[in-house]
Amino acid sequence: MHFTPEDIGRVRVAAAPDPLWEIVNSFQALVDGANPLMFDDWRRRARQRLTPACMLLGPLLPPRGYFPDFITPDLAGTFDLEHAVGTVLDTPRSLMRAHLSELAAARRRGRPLPPVFRSLAEGTPEALNRLGTALHTYHRNALVPFWPRIRAQLEADLALRVRTLLRGGTDGLLGGFRPVLRWRPPVLEADYPVDRELRLDGRGLLLQPSFFCVRTPVTLASDEAMPVLVYPIQHTPGWAREREAGLGSLIGGTRAAILEGAVTGRTTGELACRLGISAAAVSQHTAVLRGAGLLVSVRRGKHVLHTVTLAGRALLDGRACPPTDG
Repeated sequence: MHFTPEDIGRVRVAAAPDPLWEIVNSFQALVDGANPLMFDDWRRRARQRLTPACMLLGPLLPPRGYFPDFITPDLAGTFDLEHAVGTVLDTPRSLMRAHLSELAAARRRGRPLPPVFRSLAEGTPEALNRLGTALHTYHRNALVPFWPRIRAQLEADLALRVRTLLRGGTDGLLGGFRPVLRWRPPVLEADYPVDRELRLDGRGLLLQPSFFCVRTPVTLASDEAMPVLVYPIQHTPGWAREREAGLGSLIGGTRAAILEGAVTGRTTGELACRLGISAAAVSQHTAVLRGAGLLVSVRRGKHVLHTVTLAGRALLDGRACPPTDG
């Protein structure tokens, strides 16, 4: 990606997960089986929940290669699922036809798309309704039961990016994505399935974190669309495993203080200084908090940044913890 000086001032990091990118990336991850250590627990549980309504997504979102850009439109910072799906279904018919034609041409061995896609290209209400139902149903069954954990990991990544931006500006932000991205001003490089160059030409760039972006960053197929680069984040091993309630083991002033201190994101060393205890003691407490799903930890170089999850915030507020499983 080639930046102009104007683009440097128009770099943004998305403040929330994009439900459509998570649908696309997770469905592809569900099918291709990549990174089994991190995702097989989720795959096993998600597959048990899928219904026939979700099967429309199979031909639309192949595990590799081209998928239509209209499935991941620019949501203008509004990441509500209803709004997102509505934006997809409101895609101009000419654009939807063009994208589906490209999808048909990209299919292996000349296999045609199922007949419903011809109706979708024509914009028939029945076909559009089936697509909307597929997106909603898949999101409800495969993502919603895990959403608090997914969002906690994404918020931990966001806290890390904010700290990097505050310390080093845009140059530091872009340089902080190694090894996923390589910033060699004025060019941002990434490993990608195909050779490609994209010139931003003053439009700026949206950096969108994605929990289910598995192998490499991904962007839209069209060079004309608003530039977005979806990048993978770090994950906590065992994030999708079923958990027993563990709040009883968390009673204690030190762990409560760690949760309070990590609301805005703090490193192990910063928590140790704040509480007047050793870094080793902080690490022991954060391990327990992490195991109970109240804290997410992300390593960046020599430091580990800890961020409170939704369940942790609920505990601090004295509210019932939000469910993490369906």
